[in-house]
Amino acid sequence: WYQRRVRETVKVSYSNPVRQSLFNFDDCGKPKAETAAARIKQINPSAESRGVDLSIPMPGHPVSKLEEEKVKENITLLEDLIDSADVVYLLTDTRESRWLPTLMTSAKHKICINSALGFDTYLVMRHGVKDESEVLEAPQIGASTISGSQLGCYFCNDVVAPGDSTKDRTLDQMCTVTRPGNAFVAASLAVELMVSVLQHPLKGQAPATLDLNDEKQDSCLGRVPHQIRGFLAHFSSVQPASHAFNKCTACCMEVISRYRENKMEFLLEVFNSADYLEKVSGLAEMLENTNFDDVWEFDSDIESD
Repeated sequence: WYQRRVRETVKVSYSNPVRQSLFNFDDCGKPKAETAAARIKQINPSAESRGVDLSIPMPGHPVSKLEEEKVKENITLLEDLIDSADVVYLLTDTRESRWLPTLMTSAKHKICINSALGFDTYLVMRHGVKDESEVLEAPQIGASTISGSQLGCYFCNDVVAPGDSTKDRTLDQMCTVTRPGNAFVAASLAVELMVSVLQHPLKGQAPATLDLNDEKQDSCLGRVPHQIRGFLAHFSSVQPASHAFNKCTACCMEVISRYRENKMEFLLEVFNSADYLEKVSGLAEMLENTNFDDVWEFDSDIESD
């Protein structure tokens, strides 16, 4: 599948060549996009690629007064890049660095494809594209189909605001330590998922179905899942679908409204206060009113960032 414009914002690291086919050892330290562009043009001379050097601001990572102007420039640059894109891929190394692009794509109704790797696991998912004229429905137990405008984002299953996801994480839980083939499988599925979404009549609002026999929701290329979670340890994958959370720290309407109304002030408050997002989204109130004696605890580490 041919993508004409490709943009990337980071540099080639020493762990990249064994799991990313456009790079070799001599490319380490070079900008990824510029290096990839040269290789891509060897395959297709009309391809376009632009490398962008920016640092994505993150929740709970305080911004000093001296840094504010640079951070605002990065926010504006990131927003301009997302405005000009048809599809946004989230492939960054930490969970919290995906928060701002997730918020922006949700607010701008962009198609967003997210991929995360563990040592021998992967996640590929598409975020729901909201229809703001709809009321977010409560999840229906036993429902086999979820509307594309009601699908959740990467943060919809969280009940805490994103923070420092690398703290106290063992080496094998970091995405730079992964079985080399894992990256190729996830990358291939991410591209194919995008193509299936674009070929569906509803594009980003294509519904996701859990019924393997239901072909009514398919695109001309077949199924358009919400998520693909893979496990190389036993060479299997599943295709779950999850509903958008009305208190999601990245895509709920309360957070999107604050972003639209008072962008810079809101974002700076989020970066400087780890629990501000929980208050805005309503998570803090929900947790205060939760009877934890009635909550079951599940421990699942099927993918890291």
